[in-house]
Amino acid sequence: MTNQLSIRAVQLSDAGRLAEIYSYYVLNTAVSFEYEAPSVDEFIERIKNTIEKYPYLVCEKNGLVVGYAYAGAYSTREAYAWTVSTSIYIDKDHRREGIGSLLYASLELELKKQGILNLLAGVAFSEKEDEFLSHDSYLFHIKEGYEKVAHLKAVGKKFHRWYDLLWMQKKI
Repeated sequence: MTNQLSIRAVQLSDAGRLAEIYSYYVLNTAVSFEYEAPSVDEFIERIKNTIEKYPYLVCEKNGLVVGYAYAGAYSTREAYAWTVSTSIYIDKDHRREGIGSLLYASLELELKKQGILNLLAGVAFSEKEDEFLSHDSYLFHIKEGYEKVAHLKAVGKKFHRWYDLLWMQKKI
C-alpha cells in the first residue's frame, strides 16, 4: 500500500476522528490550553461555525484522516477582515510525514482566494522543553515561513506549570 496523502474539505462526519486527534493534545500536552477534550457534538459545532466563512481542511492518508487545519477570525472588527488565525493538528502517530506542510499550503491557497493577507498562529512555548511541550510547533511554523511577532510570558497554566504564548505571523 502506498502512502497516499490527499487534502479535502472537512465534513461533519469527520468530527469524531478530529476530536480523537485533538484530544491527545488536550489531555497529554500543553500544545492546547484547553483542559477538557471537546465532545464530538462540540466538534461538530466548531466545524459548522468555522466553515460559515473560512476553510477547514483534512488530510487523509490511505483513507484515514491524519490531520486537519483551519482558519478563523482573528477579530470580528472590520479592519481585521484580511487577517485570520490558523490552527493545525496532526495525528500523534503521523507527525513528520509532510502532512502539516501539505495542509498549510492547501489552507493558504484557499485563504488567498478569499483575499486574506495575514496569517497568525498562537503557539504554546517554553524556553525549556518538558514532557508536555516541545519546540516542534514553533519550529514547524518557522519552517512554514511564519515569524515570531509577539511573546507573551506565562499566560497559560496547564499541568501546574506556566507556559508562554508566541504569536507567529506570515504574510501571503
